[in-house]
Amino acid sequence: MKEHFSEKVRVSGRGDSKAKAFADALSHVQGTVLKSSQHILLRIEPQDVQVVQARVQAKKEAFLFFFLKRERRTFSVELDVTVNVTAINLEKVDFVSQ
Repeated sequence: MKEHFSEKVRVSGRGDSKAKAFADALSHVQGTVLKSSQHILLRIEPQDVQVVQARVQAKKEAFLFFFLKRERRTFSVELDVTVNVTAINLEKVDFVSQ
């Protein structure tokens, strides 16, 4: 009834800092695992994180082309996360009709 299995998911995230980009990517792990599995999930434990791609995009902007010049950066990451999943397999549960 209760099963353990490993799964590798690819997630991506964006943010205005490195930490926010990683946090955004890791927050998508649960939703990605839920979409790929038809079991009832009890626990999702990340075991390994590998960075596939990490980018920073810098954009210069100014007010009226001359005033208050600044550089705005956007960070994006793509991660491969290996997770251990504990789930209940509904096919192995016997339901009794009344």
